[in-house]
Amino acid sequence: MATTTKFVFEPPSDEEIEHEEETESEDEDEEEAEDVEIKAEKVSKNKKSQSPWDFSSYSESVADEHSRRSTTSIDDKISKARERRPILTAEDNDSDENSDSEPHHQEDYRPEEEDDLPTTSGNDVKSFFSPVEGVSFHANSFLDLHLSRPLLRACEALGYSKPTPIQAACIPLALTGRDICGSAITGSGKTAAFSLPTLERLLYRPKNRPAIRVLILTPTRELAVQVHSMIGKLAQFLTDIRCCLVVGGLSTKVQEAALRSLPDIVVATPGRMIDHLRNSLSVHLDELAVLILDEADRLLELGFSAEIRELVKMCPKRRQTMLFSATMTEEVDDLIQLSLNKPLRLSADPSTKRPSTLTEEVVRIRRMREGNDEAVLLALCSKTFTSKVIIFSGTKKAAHRLKILFGLAGFKAAELHGDLTQAQRLDALELFRKQQVDFLIATDVAARGLDIIGVQTVINFACPRDLTSYVHRVGRTARAGREGYAVTFVTDNDRSLLKAIVKRAGSRLKSRIVAEQSIKKWSEIIEQMEDQVSSIFQEEREEMALRKAEMEVAKAENMIAHKDEIYSRPKRTWFVTEKEKKLVAKAAKEALGKRKSASNEVISAEQAEELKMKEKRKREREKNLPRKKRRKLEAAREMLEDEDELKGEERSKNEKKGIPLVDVAYRRAKAVKAAQKAVDAGKIVKKSVKKSKHPSQITKSRTEEMQELFQDDMSEKRQKRTQRMGGKKKSSFKSKSRYKRR
Repeated sequence: MATTTKFVFEPPSDEEIEHEEETESEDEDEEEAEDVEIKAEKVSKNKKSQSPWDFSSYSESVADEHSRRSTTSIDDKISKARERRPILTAEDNDSDENSDSEPHHQEDYRPEEEDDLPTTSGNDVKSFFSPVEGVSFHANSFLDLHLSRPLLRACEALGYSKPTPIQAACIPLALTGRDICGSAITGSGKTAAFSLPTLERLLYRPKNRPAIRVLILTPTRELAVQVHSMIGKLAQFLTDIRCCLVVGGLSTKVQEAALRSLPDIVVATPGRMIDHLRNSLSVHLDELAVLILDEADRLLELGFSAEIRELVKMCPKRRQTMLFSATMTEEVDDLIQLSLNKPLRLSADPSTKRPSTLTEEVVRIRRMREGNDEAVLLALCSKTFTSKVIIFSGTKKAAHRLKILFGLAGFKAAELHGDLTQAQRLDALELFRKQQVDFLIATDVAARGLDIIGVQTVINFACPRDLTSYVHRVGRTARAGREGYAVTFVTDNDRSLLKAIVKRAGSRLKSRIVAEQSIKKWSEIIEQMEDQVSSIFQEEREEMALRKAEMEVAKAENMIAHKDEIYSRPKRTWFVTEKEKKLVAKAAKEALGKRKSASNEVISAEQAEELKMKEKRKREREKNLPRKKRRKLEAAREMLEDEDELKGEERSKNEKKGIPLVDVAYRRAKAVKAAQKAVDAGKIVKKSVKKSKHPSQITKSRTEEMQELFQDDMSEKRQKRTQRMGGKKKSSFKSKSRYKRR
């Protein structure tokens, strides 16, 4: 019984915050319990629980990287820009902000149009899945799940006290080797749900025959690092189980050596794993026993689908396959039927269910305020949401610009997107995890699976594409029973998504009103910053150009010094050619466009009205353009319309004609020029007989042809005239001297 008292009910979490220990102990003191078991609980709670995430140990430090590459960080550039020209920052502006007559406030959201959205029944259980009768989504402790003592010790060290519903349902079934398709809300512990049964099964593997037995695939590098770190913490008391990380951005040689040593578990991204399987010696998946796809719906989106199917082909058919995600799409259903054998669908929660502790807000950006969205964001971050905030941007450039603006405004911010090196990306996550920066500005790279300590607020600066993306973004906060805020900037073009959010949140959706005076002040500050922003961009471009030149020089030196070694290496191969890859991407984009157009046809009247309004606004914007640009746009539009209309006709004509007329003329001119050169060189002797026999074959200019036609026509007319006048003799037209005189 002494062992069971250690597992006390707490909010289920992948990660415990060390700063909450003091408040927990105070709550226990207020209970005034005299039992000995509660004292033991206090002792166990006062022990610091380990954090499963550690991003700093996976790559070199950013400072070392900059010194090696002879570059400077963006923070150094921002600090130099601020020294050159100081700006009115957030700290200087506090006194003015406190005197605002109308502070930011929250109110209930009132929809402008009460339109019902079509419901899609995504939770229909198909006959393909096995029945899940008797599956329990409740367990009092991890002892009830029949795990080994080393795994129970690891759970205790990490602070895991009670299994979440998806863990309670998944772990016993996964231990029996069944194929599973699991879905649950974000922050419900899906990583531990597949890691614990996998480690338990590996305890009974044949240890005299090392092999890669578990492959875990993730869509992003950061999520792969997080899963690898999590497995390392859960297996800390299992000394004979080895785990390997295979992702892009890190050393290929180190990963190749690790794969050759045949680790038990490989956590990878699809592209790098296929690269090693095709181009590294002694790397195979012949002994694979478990295949796990984390965030399966994202893995099957544009760019990943072909790679996942290729990896599934490389795996043995007799294996256990598990798919996990908070949202499941039609593509996942296709993969389930392709790669799973009598799977069980475990849905702990509805796919779009919101956590009960999440407060969802919208900030309406009206058309006249669309240019001031950065000012609205800075106004919110300076006064309302000041720490532990993730800001999602739509593009990499927009995220980088926001990072510069936040730095110039005096805020501590880090950026995370695809233009950064892997060391910089992991360093940004580590800084945000240790709370050394208050804001993490990221693209959708950070939207999947990342569980970062105590994120209080998620701000969707760029509205997500669809409800699925929205669910994953806001799932970075309000995890494991904690409170959180999700604020979404919504423009007039994002009304369809807004209606979906309204339907999901219901009456709990709030509207955030930002003070007009605060927006005006930040707009003026951003205008002052524009010169510094442009100078930082220029400095980065120059640094990038120098860096590229240095890389070219280093590449040339290596080619000269190690030419024989480089050319002796076998060429790296891929499962599709570049041409096939482009064709597949093009076909996928076309299919996505067709799907969007088909979905638009369902809500035809509403979508037609929105398209009309968009076209009208587009025309109004074009009216304000300069005359030259406006004419260019109109001409381009007319050309596109003409091309679309005559596309079919042109194709049929080209098929009938065969070679275009321009090509024929070019070939003839080239042949004539070559023949003339040969004649001048004396290689060919021209025969005058051929000219008289075939005068039509000689290429003549347009003027000569017209003169010839005119002369023939005149001679015919003369003959007719002479016949009409009784056949006068030719001598009747005696003298031609008058023409000669002229």
